[in-house]
Amino acid sequence: MDGIYSFLNLLLPFEWAEFDFMKNALLAVLMITPLFGLTGTMIVNNKMSFFSDALGHSALTGIAIGVMMGIDNYLISMLGFALLFAVAISGVMSSQTSSSDTIIGVFSATGVALGVVLLSANGGFSKYSNYLIGDILAVSPDELLLLLFVLLGAAAFWAAAFNPLMLASLNPDLAASKGISVKRYQNLFMIVVAFIVTVSIKWVGILIINALLVLPAAAARNVSGGMRSYHGLSILFSLFSGVSGLILSYYLGTSAGGTICLVAAALFFPYLCGKSDQGQGLTARKACYSLDFKNLEMSVFLERAAAEFFRRGPFCFFIYWKIIFMAGRRSH
Repeated sequence: MDGIYSFLNLLLPFEWAEFDFMKNALLAVLMITPLFGLTGTMIVNNKMSFFSDALGHSALTGIAIGVMMGIDNYLISMLGFALLFAVAISGVMSSQTSSSDTIIGVFSATGVALGVVLLSANGGFSKYSNYLIGDILAVSPDELLLLLFVLLGAAAFWAAAFNPLMLASLNPDLAASKGISVKRYQNLFMIVVAFIVTVSIKWVGILIINALLVLPAAAARNVSGGMRSYHGLSILFSLFSGVSGLILSYYLGTSAGGTICLVAAALFFPYLCGKSDQGQGLTARKACYSLDFKNLEMSVFLERAAAEFFRRGPFCFFIYWKIIFMAGRRSH
């Protein structure tokens, strides 16, 4: 690590970068935020923000299980419980006995309540309250190595599964017709989200980890013109929020996680204030993006949809095929 610290001293001749804990925090931000940027795009596309929030809340129960079993490394118990939690939610959702938000809400409330009860049974809840807000300044060099492996693993998964995941999220029926196992990819994605949330929660915090997953992707979706720019901007916004929030927290003396979250929110809210009325252009883009074939007349829709989806890259030939198919059905 000495070589990395020396390089950072040359690259960043600033007061905040003089301390090793700030260098560790910066390296952690540079590895965590791309994970959030990539994962957040799919969470926003699939409307799964409540799911990632539920996973964060389940961490308390994971910690409690680790305490009861005498496990020193709470990451093991949190990860094990989060994976079971994600699979259980997926299984119940597939039964379609209730709406997805109701099921996730029930699991989320039960998970956090069970964790609070178990941890407070012996009056020891205060010892674990730091997990609520996190402390990225406490990250160690060994934990940085863990984050690096998680980042590389997530990037490999994304490279291998991006196209099927995206198609399954945009149009499950079309994905199934192409031989893609929608359920399998959805379960895999839930497991990846559970892993990323659990690994990061010690430094980010249970209360705000969902915001850091959703806000950069939501801001990127507002301004992006295609799928490639959507993911690129999400990663860029996440990195910017992380680095800027970390530096601001040093000078302001505030929580790093909360400050990062506020910077990310600052990237999102101006769009709501300045883009409330974009006319037909915004309507067309939203209609194309969600594959909503009811908002536009067919002749206008085909023209705008073709322009939108061809700008979204080669992946979208699947989606454009769907547009042509729907046009044929509506013309009869």
